[in-house]
Amino acid sequence: MKLPFGLLAAALLLTGSASAQKLKAAQVPAAVVAGFNQKFPQAKEVKWEKEGSHYEAGFEQGKQEMSALLSAAGTLVETETEIQVSQLPAGVQATLARQYKGVKIKEAAKIVAAGTGTVTYEAEIEQGGKEVDLLFDAEGREVKK
Repeated sequence: MKLPFGLLAAALLLTGSASAQKLKAAQVPAAVVAGFNQKFPQAKEVKWEKEGSHYEAGFEQGKQEMSALLSAAGTLVETETEIQVSQLPAGVQATLARQYKGVKIKEAAKIVAAGTGTVTYEAEIEQGGKEVDLLFDAEGREVKK
């Protein structure tokens, strides 16, 4: 079974976040920093992490909290933009209400794969005392990690 690249990248990002390694800007390869600065010249308060073979920059752009995942060559893999829970598509909200009834959604984000433009949505919930990230397509179908 083939997964669209964007869904696979999002899943890898989320599964890798448990083992993310924080980095100082000086530890990030020059190609990665250059690729990031080219795509996000207005970024403020950039914080870096190593995610497997990729680098993740968490930052503010305008009034939005964002992150960008880049390859070691500095190529943009995907972007993640924090959104209000109310901005999740109706299908996602319906699935959450049906399958995770009574669970509070702590955060939401829109993830866009750079190569394909594939959009997925992330909902962070607390379940059993742990934070759990759930991924959905725009219709509300859960994407397995």
